[in-house]
Amino acid sequence: MDEATLTDALEREHHEIDAGLEAFVVGIEAGQNVTADLTRATSALRRHIYLEEEFLFPPLRSSGLLAPVLVMLREHGEIWRTMDALEQEVADQDGRGATERCRELLSLLEAHNAKEEPIIYPEGDARLSGEVKEELHAFIQRGTMPDGWVCAMAAPR
Repeated sequence: MDEATLTDALEREHHEIDAGLEAFVVGIEAGQNVTADLTRATSALRRHIYLEEEFLFPPLRSSGLLAPVLVMLREHGEIWRTMDALEQEVADQDGRGATERCRELLSLLEAHNAKEEPIIYPEGDARLSGEVKEELHAFIQRGTMPDGWVCAMAAPR
């Protein structure tokens, strides 16, 4: 693991996901077929949400961070539904017209990450056992999300 802390590793994933989504917008605006770029970025984002909800949030919740974790879960649901809508627009329109939805997703991620990075991640570094941290680092390096997994609050409102 190159990163010294979970915060470093998880923030790196945020930056990579954002860069992939931004590349999709730029590519679409340039008239390129960049749906593969979007697929990579949304797959990475779904996997990232999975690792947080399955590995990071449960022990944080148990250690007393109930309210912040619930906020993150609610926002994950909104992010997940926006990804679903974006992917449907791309499928229906071959990527054209999806830039606005992708910008909406980037805006949601910016607001979400602005809370998650300074609050949740440092608490993970401080509160999680060494065993849980090792499990998270291992997943970050090579873990895969189970087929069909959906985040806790992805159901339509």
